[in-house]
Amino acid sequence: MKLKIKLPLLFLLMLLILMFSIGLYLKFIFAVYSPIRTTLLDSPYVVLLLPIFVIAGCIFSILIIYIHFRIEQPIRRLNARLEEVNVVRPLPPLALKRKDEIGELYNHFNKMEHRLQLAHREQTDMLAAIAHDLKTPLTSINGFTELLATHQNLPEAEKQEYYELIQRKSAYMVELLNDFSSFTKEKSELESMTAKPVKATELFADIAFEYEYELAGLDIELVCRHSFTDSIWLTVNEPMLRRVFGNLFSNAVRYGGKPDLKVYMTGYLREHHAYFQIEDNGIGVPDQDMSSLFLKFFTVDPSRQIRKGGLGLGLASCKSIIEHHGGEITAFSSEYGGLGIRFSLPL
Repeated sequence: MKLKIKLPLLFLLMLLILMFSIGLYLKFIFAVYSPIRTTLLDSPYVVLLLPIFVIAGCIFSILIIYIHFRIEQPIRRLNARLEEVNVVRPLPPLALKRKDEIGELYNHFNKMEHRLQLAHREQTDMLAAIAHDLKTPLTSINGFTELLATHQNLPEAEKQEYYELIQRKSAYMVELLNDFSSFTKEKSELESMTAKPVKATELFADIAFEYEYELAGLDIELVCRHSFTDSIWLTVNEPMLRRVFGNLFSNAVRYGGKPDLKVYMTGYLREHHAYFQIEDNGIGVPDQDMSSLFLKFFTVDPSRQIRKGGLGLGLASCKSIIEHHGGEITAFSSEYGGLGIRFSLPL
């Protein structure tokens, strides 16, 4: 029960108990001392009124104790925890099994603390990923240039081979920096994103038409189905949303890992949201990595990232775009055997 309902009810109950007690006591007084020959303020009657003040004092004490333990103490505990917030050495979540406003406040605080920890982890991972991904080709380039400088009598064919290797490593570094630059540019574009209404049926049909032929050229079958109607409208930034679908289909093709790969796109309505799912029958992702897929620079298999390309920003980009649309995105193990990605958009 909410505090805005619980507290007035508690005060009303205490008031009713007080009034009922006073009524019963006064009825007893008037029955014994009827008629009262003087006023109730005379000393004999003031003594008789003492139990009423005792009852009022008890009720007041009950209210003070309730407010102290149920309101003041949890807030003081939360204030103390705010001074101890530490993203480097996380503390256990605050536990409070209540469903009122204070319980919601504790839940929101735990979520906020978790987001701070994730943001710190993402920043650390970002620096480590950039350093690692740049260090690897730089080490190779440094080795090849040192080899060319110290062995000047190398055959021309071997020199040309080293030059080509240096060129490929340099191109890889440029690609990594371009990916990172595109991601940071996209983040700034999201802040000024404009959205327009679009029919869910038309959006689904356009995406299905575009990628059906594109995947067919790669000998990959796309299976589509939805349960939308023409009365379902979404307010979206269509270019941004197309990037989400592009990233999801690209990941399915790049990391599916099967020669007879199939991709499944599904759309359906639930409550006040439209849901889209992209699934495949590929090799999937281990369960322990599901919750980390949308972290920046996270890759399930770093060696596969080097072979296939990419900086681990695709799903992080999808998450940013969907959340700016007011939706949510999650990963799950598909019934087809591979990875499934589900995201929602508010109607």
